[in-house]
Amino acid sequence: MGRAYEVRKASIQKTGAARGKIYSMYAKEIYQAAKNGGTSLEANSALKRLVERAKKEQVPQDIIKRAIDKVNSGVDETYTKNTYEMFGPAGSTLIIECLTDNVNRTVSDLRAVVNKCHVKLGNVGSVSYNYDNLCVVSFKGLSLEDTLNVLIENDVDVKDIEEDNDEVVIYGEAQDLFKIKETITKKLPNVTFDMDEITMLPKEKVELTGDDLEIFNKLLSMLDEVEDVSNIYHNVANV
Repeated sequence: MGRAYEVRKASIQKTGAARGKIYSMYAKEIYQAAKNGGTSLEANSALKRLVERAKKEQVPQDIIKRAIDKVNSGVDETYTKNTYEMFGPAGSTLIIECLTDNVNRTVSDLRAVVNKCHVKLGNVGSVSYNYDNLCVVSFKGLSLEDTLNVLIENDVDVKDIEEDNDEVVIYGEAQDLFKIKETITKKLPNVTFDMDEITMLPKEKVELTGDDLEIFNKLLSMLDEVEDVSNIYHNVANV
């Protein structure tokens, strides 16, 4: 299975969490994006993308609207994104993205998980160098050859491109997500993007067995319960 499967699997794991947490996390992200770049979807591409993703994950419209309305009404909250790196059992590694209004609480919650699972937090860069920070865009309606031609004609560089059944999957630098989508949309105005993600993909994977696998699954479960954790990336192939 290709890298597209890994991105989908991560999305499935995320949506499998408690719906309340997903709603809360999107509300925070949408509020912060609207606060930073304005409440107009057309003028704020980051906000537009978040709203589109929230709708795909079936976040109720009133939650989306309330998050944006908080900015219009002058509510002043601040959420910061922090990334933590972790060493799990038997060569496993994790990158944990958090969105929080209280960094001390976040760190305390993560340390509690670390202590219970007997794993280690790493320094910045100790894990992430083994991951690629990429955007992943997938869609139907163009052939692989036509997609390549469109990208070349518009001077869009990508890291890789592949076919997954009848779907074209493009991998690019994280900062090129909107450029890739705009290029495809110009060629295919009614396109629906099945995947529209910025993700961390491991360069190498490990497989765990026995107690190591049990500990890792416990670790994932406990991290998923931490209020401020928004995304978890890891290098374990058989989870």
